[in-house]
Amino acid sequence: MLVNGSPFRTIWLDDDGRRVRIIDQTRLPHEFVVRTLATVGDACVAIRDMQVRGAPLIGATAAYGMCLAAHGDPSDAALDSAVDALLATRPTAANLRWALDRMRTALDDVAQDDRIACAYALAAQICDEDVEACRTIGVHGDSVLRDLASRKNTPLNILTHCNAGWLATVDWGTALAPIYHAHDAGITLHVWVDETRPRNQGAALTAWELAAHGVPHTVIVDNAGGHLMQHGHVDVCITGTDRTTATGDVCNKIGTYLKALAAHDNGIPFYVAAPSSSIDWAIRDGLRDVPIEERDGCEVSRITGCAADGATTTVQLTPAGCPTANPAFDVTPARLVTGLITERGLCDATEAGLAALFPEHVVGTGA
Repeated sequence: MLVNGSPFRTIWLDDDGRRVRIIDQTRLPHEFVVRTLATVGDACVAIRDMQVRGAPLIGATAAYGMCLAAHGDPSDAALDSAVDALLATRPTAANLRWALDRMRTALDDVAQDDRIACAYALAAQICDEDVEACRTIGVHGDSVLRDLASRKNTPLNILTHCNAGWLATVDWGTALAPIYHAHDAGITLHVWVDETRPRNQGAALTAWELAAHGVPHTVIVDNAGGHLMQHGHVDVCITGTDRTTATGDVCNKIGTYLKALAAHDNGIPFYVAAPSSSIDWAIRDGLRDVPIEERDGCEVSRITGCAADGATTTVQLTPAGCPTANPAFDVTPARLVTGLITERGLCDATEAGLAALFPEHVVGTGA
């Protein structure tokens, strides 16, 4: 995607071919800062502190973290230690383990002297695959939006939650990819942007992305979504996912479940853009089996913004010493999901629906 007219991915190799460059998303939207990752420790910090975030990008960063680990020490012990360190950064996103398992398996099959080259080649492949998956999610989701828009004479109003755009992936995004495709094709649309707390990733990142692409949008507070649905101001909801079960339950940014409930109550379709790398085929019950990350309470008690003088500042919102809880994700049961938009097409949020698109993951097929 473009930033001030220049094409960017969210992660790429430095000119030296070894170090890794990322956009520091904790500095957006007020500053555009590029950071360099030189060690696996740097990659762990980038994921844990959410300089990079979004399940697909977390997986891509973990893959490059393994490259940095191999460059430092390609031994089995060092690589196993790197996997453990990266896995500990954020527990919920399925892409993290998916990418690490893929990297570690591949490196196990080559001699130590060949591991560095193998790691960098596979990490680049993972990134390219993510870009193509997100592009095709955009194509399949575009057909959904076109169909809905064809029934209206006014702009199609879409509500999304948190940030599932190109900043959450290597490029294109998941939930925003259909919006970009539809907008570029001339479909008249408008996006309601929420997740104004606790991380403000809708207000900061999604709004920044949509503005840069020229997509009409309005930021709303998290609790306004149901009101807008009740009054006919939302035609469709599209969110991303950090982990989707084999039966169609969806784990996404905290507050997604409430949007799905409101959409269900008002007869509004609720779609989830789900790349296969975010599907956990080993889990069937999202409420019981998906680990929910509990983040630092300061994300609730404090907020960061841009002061009148242009300086970025953090202020306290709650009374001093006030206890806080900060679950980062919730689970939306499959029954509330109208459909999953994957790189292979649209399917019901059911075991049978997913199995029809991804038969290689069905037990007993030899996959």
